[in-house]
Parts: sequence; structure tokens; C-alpha cells
Amino acid sequence: MARRCGITGKGVMSGNNVSHANNKTRRRFLPNLQEASFFSDVLGTPVKMRLSTNGIRTVEHNGGLDAFLITTPNRNLPIEAQVLKRRILRAKVKRDAAAA
Repeated sequence: MARRCGITGKGVMSGNNVSHANNKTRRRFLPNLQEASFFSDVLGTPVKMRLSTNGIRTVEHNGGLDAFLITTPNRNLPIEAQVLKRRILRAKVKRDAAAA
């Protein structure tokens, strides 16, 4: 499973452990990924994603999953989020057509 946020695209970074004697050994900085479930009003179902804590805060700040994905340009979203955005937009068009 990829260690990458489904919204922000944050992934593993690398760097050095530096000892008191200034010895440098390579290490990895892992993102703080959490399994998060957001309810999509348009789809009417919960959507589970692996997001960084920063990604969870971003989605909540922007008014939920649907509002965040619709207002964010595709160039700023990872592939998985773009697929989900297309699903939401298709469902929204279908729901609006049924209401009219």
C-alpha cells in the first residue's frame, strides 16, 4: 500500500539521522496517514480514504468532501481524488436532472 495522502499527495521524504558525533545515516520521514471516512452528500454514502492529518483538516475546513473536491482544480489533486471527483460530479448532474 502506498504511503501517500489521497488528497494532498504528501508522501515519504528522506533525510539523515545526525548523531552527536555528526555521523549521518539515511532515514525516512513517513507521513501521518489515517484511515478516514467522509460522508458524501451527493453520493449518499461514506467514502473511506487514507489521508494525512493535514488532508483531513483541509477537507473539514473547506466544508466537507464534496465541497472540497468540486472547488479544487484537477491539477492539485492526486489521481484517486480526481476519480472520486468525477464520480461526485456525475452523481450531482444526475441528481439535478432528476429534480428538474
